[in-house]
Amino acid sequence: MSRLITVSSKRFSAKEAFRVLYFTYLNEGFLSLWRGNSATMVRVVPYAAIQFSAHEEYKRLLGSYYGFRGEALPPWPRLLAGALAGTTAASLTYPLDLVRARMAVTPKEMYSNIFHVFIRISREEGLKTLYHGFIPTVLGVIPYAGLSFFTYETLKSLHREYSGRLQPYPFERMIFGACAGLIGQSASYPLDVVRRRMQTAGVTGHQRTSIARTMHTIMREEGVVRGLYKGLSMNWLKGPIAVGISFTTFDLMQILLRHLQS
Repeated sequence: MSRLITVSSKRFSAKEAFRVLYFTYLNEGFLSLWRGNSATMVRVVPYAAIQFSAHEEYKRLLGSYYGFRGEALPPWPRLLAGALAGTTAASLTYPLDLVRARMAVTPKEMYSNIFHVFIRISREEGLKTLYHGFIPTVLGVIPYAGLSFFTYETLKSLHREYSGRLQPYPFERMIFGACAGLIGQSASYPLDVVRRRMQTAGVTGHQRTSIARTMHTIMREEGVVRGLYKGLSMNWLKGPIAVGISFTTFDLMQILLRHLQS
């Protein structure tokens, strides 16, 4: 739903969001509201696995370089570890992100499945199209992942310092993750809008241009706030929940695996 809003030129409002949901349901059926979810899941699994494992490795490397343990990195290396982890994951899984965006904004008759998207894009637009919008993605991932991991690790560190407990409760981890998602998403959202426009330019009628021209067009036609931050309030509902669950699940699984190994 948020992808439909960000690639549209219409002014965003809660009423417009529910109208899009309602008419999508009427015209294409209830399951169409989950259109592109298979591509999302195919991307999310390797993306999350790469990002979290890369973050642990970058923490270890930076901790060794700065003379700190990974979980006690100072602020700047902590921010850098998150940014590098997000960049690594985005670089390796970007074509799946583009496929997900295409499936979410096109009629179901256009693409029958994920493989069909890859085949049609390769034949009709060229393989390089699979990385169209990659630069704004990386530029957006750096503050998003960097601030998300930085915020989460910082809140856990402050919790240990002031509570006297080594590990937060699961609901506290959820709150820390939600705060991390809120801050990271807010900081990188304009680039996310630009990325979606560039990814779907071939099928939504928007002209395929550079990052600067795409951003300039959005600001000229829709304004800075209404254009570059379109749909942010909806993502404030979805993003913190998703990030909170991701961080909490990773931490708890890590604790469980360490317990099983010992």
